[in-house]
Amino acid sequence: MKFLFFGLIVMVAIQFSFGKTITVCMNCEVSTLKEAIELAADGDVILVKSGTYNESNLIIMKSITIKGENQPVVDGQRQGEIFRIGADGVTLDGLTVKNVGKSYTTDFAAIRIVESKNFVIKNMVLEEPFFGIYLQKSHHGKILNNKVIGSAKSEFDAGNAIHLWYCTHIEINGNHVQGVRDGIYLEFSDDVLIKNNYSKGNVRYGLHFMFSNNDVYENNIFESNDAGVAVMYSKGIDMHYNTFKENWGSASYGLLLKEISDSKITHNTFRNNTVGITAEGGNRVEFTHNDFISNGWAVKVKGACYYNIYTNNNFLYNSFDLAYDGGMNQNKFENNYWSDYTGYDLDRDGIGDVPYRPVKLFSYVVNRVPEGIILLRSIFTDLLDFSEKVSPVFTPDKLMDEKPRMKKIDHDRN
Repeated sequence: MKFLFFGLIVMVAIQFSFGKTITVCMNCEVSTLKEAIELAADGDVILVKSGTYNESNLIIMKSITIKGENQPVVDGQRQGEIFRIGADGVTLDGLTVKNVGKSYTTDFAAIRIVESKNFVIKNMVLEEPFFGIYLQKSHHGKILNNKVIGSAKSEFDAGNAIHLWYCTHIEINGNHVQGVRDGIYLEFSDDVLIKNNYSKGNVRYGLHFMFSNNDVYENNIFESNDAGVAVMYSKGIDMHYNTFKENWGSASYGLLLKEISDSKITHNTFRNNTVGITAEGGNRVEFTHNDFISNGWAVKVKGACYYNIYTNNNFLYNSFDLAYDGGMNQNKFENNYWSDYTGYDLDRDGIGDVPYRPVKLFSYVVNRVPEGIILLRSIFTDLLDFSEKVSPVFTPDKLMDEKPRMKKIDHDRN
């Protein structure tokens, strides 16, 4: 008898711990998400069947899971915010959410998470959001395998796909973001992991973050954004195995670094950007094992950049490898491969016997008089660069790669 009683207690405890399942469908007893959320208790699962549910302002203050079957649609009909989460341990999985309200005074979001932890947002499709997934003062959560697609025409009438404000320990993994203002935006958010995301065709930045420290960005693709990535006023940033490509425009770049320090930028590919990297106010940053391929400028170094290291990078077929403001160089360039290098290697150790000067006089001129670009690839350009090579006057005389590689470096991308 005691064993039977004990077994009954265990069964009740298991049932309580897993919670009940509430099914929502057009012909069910519960036909709206709002009603299901009101009926649910902590630990319950709301299973939403296929169909379209015209609902908005759904407030979740319980630790529940809402799971879609065959990607049901929640249509906010432009009435404002759609989901607002204020509880810990909430999961949203497998819904299509569309038609968030737009406002010039309120940041309406498809999904807003406020002061919560241990949440999971996954397999969601967000169509025509204002803001997509908006996190504020939340931590230890996951944003996984979602798709956020907008049709923004300018940054003034659009929000961001994934937006973090004062958050910590967030994983953003496997998301596709497109056609919004910023694909991913962070402000005052530390210890964030951003990986395996695809950010394309956004009207401002593919990724934009400020005042956010000790974050890791890996294996992301930033393609055809107005500008690729902007990293500002941050430290302890690791960016590796990312691809920055086709970010073209009069003021565009693959990666902007402004006032960052003590960071590592390694094993990235910068291909077909107006500028691969623009650096302004960066200190103690390591640029290693990157590929700069067919950019307008591979790297532009502006003021207040000190004690940075550029080593073991490939500079391949860029119009200009390096633009450099100022007459002094306190950065190190060594052991890079430069496709324009024409030196020799008599001892056959793989290192050129003649140092390479990556800053050309014509690059210096164009950097100050952009209209001069019309003379690119003319004999005038060759004469300017040759004269500066013989007797450096305008470019930093100590800025050179003392050990240029003779062969392209094979970078492991695995």
